[in-house]
Amino acid sequence: MAVKTSTSDALFAKARMLMPGGVNSPVRAFRAVGRAPLFIARAQGSSLWDVDGNVFIDYVGSWGPMIVGHAHPRVLEALVRAAGAGTSFGAPTELEVRMAEMICRLVPSIAMVRMVNSGTEATMSAVRLARAYTGRTAIIKFEGCYHGHADSFLIRAGSGAMTLGVPDSPGVPPALAAETLIAKFNDISSVQELVAKKGNTIAAVIVEPVAGNMGCVPPERGFLEDLRRLCTQENILLIFDEVMTGFRLAPGGAQELYGVTPDLTTLGKIIGGGLPVGAYGGRKEIMEMVAPSGPMYQAGTLSGNPLAMTAGMETLSLLADDATFYQRLEKKSERLAAGIQEVVHSLGLPLSYNRVGSMATLFFTPTRVIDYTTALTADARRFAVYFREMLDRGIYLAPSQFEATFMSDAHSDEDIDRTVGASREALRKAFS
Repeated sequence: MAVKTSTSDALFAKARMLMPGGVNSPVRAFRAVGRAPLFIARAQGSSLWDVDGNVFIDYVGSWGPMIVGHAHPRVLEALVRAAGAGTSFGAPTELEVRMAEMICRLVPSIAMVRMVNSGTEATMSAVRLARAYTGRTAIIKFEGCYHGHADSFLIRAGSGAMTLGVPDSPGVPPALAAETLIAKFNDISSVQELVAKKGNTIAAVIVEPVAGNMGCVPPERGFLEDLRRLCTQENILLIFDEVMTGFRLAPGGAQELYGVTPDLTTLGKIIGGGLPVGAYGGRKEIMEMVAPSGPMYQAGTLSGNPLAMTAGMETLSLLADDATFYQRLEKKSERLAAGIQEVVHSLGLPLSYNRVGSMATLFFTPTRVIDYTTALTADARRFAVYFREMLDRGIYLAPSQFEATFMSDAHSDEDIDRTVGASREALRKAFS
């Protein structure tokens, strides 16, 4: 049964007159799935309610932060207490110190950390720091990896740029674009070729250790280890963009899961518990280049905001203090994966499924997706039919073939079984 949309449609018509495309982030416009977006009114646990009263099981989770579920009572109670003391000071607080202490404890590669306000701010600052520390100007990024919307990253990017078919962005100066070298994810030889040609100009390699913005694409065996060795040999800093994977795949993120240590790490999403936040950190001698300790300038009026610190610390405490949290999350994720894969197999459909922990993507291609090129073999039009059919059955997925879905601790077995059942019917429609 189609969802009711009259109130959402009216709001979207008004929004298009006031905001570019009617949204504040491009993928929210639902263009890639051929319909207008839904406007969300509230969320609780694993569920979303829109302004027309439709209820959905949510696998977007605000694009990753809601790992403990929406509106967790402990997070809300902590936020109410913190708001009563004031919402912003523009001055140091004990909360910032406690958050830094927690991050450094959970992520051993981070000896010092700087809080910022978004993932984009974190990656932008980490690259600037790498350039300051090495005295070099070029960076290597990978096709299909998305590191936010800073100028240096909008070259063959993932996420919304990939969804909308805009791999490059007007407004990026050619001279700056020339300093961004492009390699192929999961192809160490493509990195070696760039290093052979430009090695003495390369400040950093930045990578999503598990790509999440061309869909979920895990690293092939040895890829991250080879990157680490190459960067060490060539005095290039290795930056792990763990804005998405940080605290989602393990307490210490993807670097703990795969046993590879970067020089710098960027964080976001979960460390804000759903509030705007980001962070970058790493080895002490590198981080001491940041002002006021060193000459690399970076600042932010709302950095370390007390509400964001509170929500983030409460969320991280829920993860760190629960010895079975990640085992439960893996069990739920495996249950969904097994169910979806059984449906695909029983229907004999040409699909592939990638999963790392609680991140996953069902790709509408028979090709095993290992990089940007193979991701682009997916049939985005058929995915759009699947998305709409799932939405009509009360399942809220990312509105793009090239995004990951996220499991939370709030999802129940009933939620998962209902999702598998809906997927069977939606896939039949998509391939009819």
